[in-house]
Amino acid sequence: MGRQPKQDKDQLDNFVESLRTERGLSRQELADLVGVHYQTMSYIERGEYAPSLALALRLSAALNCKVEQLFKLKVEN
Repeated sequence: MGRQPKQDKDQLDNFVESLRTERGLSRQELADLVGVHYQTMSYIERGEYAPSLALALRLSAALNCKVEQLFKLKVEN
């Protein structure tokens, strides 16, 4: 677990913030639901932190969606 290097070839499209706001949750509320610091949520939403599988699953449960709706690999052509 940790911050993704900017040059990582497996960059992710991240939809956490848009789904969180659609559900009417603040960053702090979602962080509390999944058991992380609100600042960690900020890093995730900005794409500066790749969550562990367990955290991605907790996020999908809290937002009532599939993990694939939260994160998608950017495909380089």
